[in-house]
Amino acid sequence: MWAACHSEARLHRLPVTVRVVYLTRTRSWPGFRQAYERGNQTDSSPVTSGMKKIGFLSFGHWAAAPGSQARTAADSLLQSVDLAVAAEELGADGAYFRVHHFASQLASPFPLLAAIGAKTDRIEIGTGVIDMRYENPLYMAEDAGAADLLSEGKLQLGISRGSPEQVIEGYKYFGYVPQEGQTDADMARDHTAVFLQVIEGKGFAQPNPTPMFPNPPGLLRIEPHSPGLRDRIWWGAGTRATAEWTAAQGMNLMSSTLLTEEAGIPFHELQAEQIRRFRKAWDEAGHQREPRVSVSRSIFALTTDMDRAYFGGRGDDQDQVGHLEGGLARFGRSYAAEPDKLIEELRTDSAIEEADTLLLTLPSQLGVDYNAHVMETILTEVAPALGWR
Repeated sequence: MWAACHSEARLHRLPVTVRVVYLTRTRSWPGFRQAYERGNQTDSSPVTSGMKKIGFLSFGHWAAAPGSQARTAADSLLQSVDLAVAAEELGADGAYFRVHHFASQLASPFPLLAAIGAKTDRIEIGTGVIDMRYENPLYMAEDAGAADLLSEGKLQLGISRGSPEQVIEGYKYFGYVPQEGQTDADMARDHTAVFLQVIEGKGFAQPNPTPMFPNPPGLLRIEPHSPGLRDRIWWGAGTRATAEWTAAQGMNLMSSTLLTEEAGIPFHELQAEQIRRFRKAWDEAGHQREPRVSVSRSIFALTTDMDRAYFGGRGDDQDQVGHLEGGLARFGRSYAAEPDKLIEELRTDSAIEEADTLLLTLPSQLGVDYNAHVMETILTEVAPALGWR
């Protein structure tokens, strides 16, 4: 999250002569999709060995700033759909979107995910993450079921307690207040428990004896119901203990872009330990399926002058330790280098090695074409050399 925000902010610090350049591309996207489909798996099960599912994570920032390709909310939404289509054509595996309320960023994921699902054939669509403090779990279950059916079962829904927001206790404006003795994190987990229960598809609501339309026998469930969605829910965990709780709940792990604990070791090592604890807790819980684990990284292969102008010499190639909500937090580094050097640096990232899914954080204000270029260089020049493809 930290790195992605800095990627967006850096756009405004560049000279105008660089910012106004718009990278145009002439590409036969279908050719890339056909090549991918011939040589890569397309199911949603965990990958094996060093292979990775590689997707992107976008915050959907928009701003009417010089050089910004996403100047309005409409720009951000429409370009998000276009970027997902381009990512699929390039052979990427997932299109994920951050959810932030009260901000010039994407906030209502389900219309966007449904639109992407209707325009793509293979790519996973997801969130990273939905703040459950703000959600009506039954209404959310209806939206999630509909989006999953429209995408033919490609939804990978990341949820969590959420992060610090733009306004103080913003969830109260949505009508949600923690009960006496509860924290907002407790409330988020309560909402999650209800959501997970109702998407399983079991009836729980007493039918009206004189309904407008005939009812099936027994208690009624939330509709539309999408079978299998329960296995495709992820929890965004920022600590090792939360990762263990995630495993106990039978959710996949979306390891956070920051960890809200400080152990005096590099971010990737702490994150790798978090993932190992998650897998151990998963086995101990006796779940009958294999879980999935994702990590997010800002990774830029410097192959053009524009790459170097945007991301060369960023100065954020080391972990950062800061304060978040009164406690210490460790933010992971970004990667930006020539492909050969980038490959060697990524070999040492133990958390990427532990995960089966890698999400590339992309700066949405740089536009669809440039971000497609970023993904292409990773997919074609970096991933194969690391055994991810």
